[in-house]
Amino acid sequence: MTGVSPAARVGRRLRVQGPSAARILVIAVLCWQTALWAGADQPPVFAAIVPLLCLRGDSATSLAALLLRILGVLAGVALGVTVVSLFRPSTLVLAVVIGLALLCGTVISSGTALNVQVAVTSLLVFANPSPESYGFARLWENALGGAVTAVLAPLLWPRNPRREAAALARGCADGLTEGLVRTTDVIGSPDAARANRTAAQAAADRLRGYGTQAREAEKALRFNPLRRRHRAEVTELGGRIDLAVRAVPQLLSLAAEAEFFSVRDGPSPVLSRARTALLPVAEATGHALEAVLAGRDPGADTEAARTALARYAESDREPQAVVLRRPFTRILDLCDGSRPERARSRPP
Repeated sequence: MTGVSPAARVGRRLRVQGPSAARILVIAVLCWQTALWAGADQPPVFAAIVPLLCLRGDSATSLAALLLRILGVLAGVALGVTVVSLFRPSTLVLAVVIGLALLCGTVISSGTALNVQVAVTSLLVFANPSPESYGFARLWENALGGAVTAVLAPLLWPRNPRREAAALARGCADGLTEGLVRTTDVIGSPDAARANRTAAQAAADRLRGYGTQAREAEKALRFNPLRRRHRAEVTELGGRIDLAVRAVPQLLSLAAEAEFFSVRDGPSPVLSRARTALLPVAEATGHALEAVLAGRDPGADTEAARTALARYAESDREPQAVVLRRPFTRILDLCDGSRPERARSRPP
């Protein structure tokens, strides 16, 4: 974030997180008001808390959090009311309540994180002067808040998976193109090649993260009735992004080989020729990837890259040259494999 002003940083965060915050605010207010209409005689804070604690980035996770919260409240109320009716509060009883609640939380959980809602609810019931009425209020207000949240969350400022996937595809194209050109440009420079290896790994991690986000965007469509018409486009974009992720190992391989040869041989004539010959290949390969990720035919760009590679192969048959050409050839094969006419012409 070096060079970015605090105001720009805040503005960026507002653009990213603002819709989610607004959705939580509106749903919390509606949960509160719905509980009042339903006859709440005390401020229905438990209904308003539900969207604050349960709304997540995607609807699938939000619905799972809602269900776990309601089940946790139900179990916590039952446990707390039962213990209060049988025993007086004491340190030993407190330990028993928390232990049983945590045991319940391991059962009523997503499988990856302990559900502490059971313990929280049972302790609140345990500490309340009127546990029966308090427990009943928590039950119906949480259930009502969960119902309102489940209905409204997919409808208010829903995620736009198509826009997200298109942005991820552009990010993949930019990242791969920049990585290929930068890596080629450092061939023969030991210090720069070492630094580039680290940069290439960071870019690879980022690109793989884009692949994960694309799969999440596609999954979000199942719970987003306003965006389901975009399913085919999002699936297609996800396939393109997957191709970019499959190109990541070749970028890492090129960066590793560039570092190895640069450190071992230094600024040798062979590496100087490789850098000069491969720079136009890197640019053409980047253009081919950009075309694939934008849904265009990469044929002209892959042909230009292969022509430059063939010219380089005829002029330099040194082992270093052969190794450095290999990642480009494999990326171009991926690009050609994405072309419909190539896919149809493949033998079964």
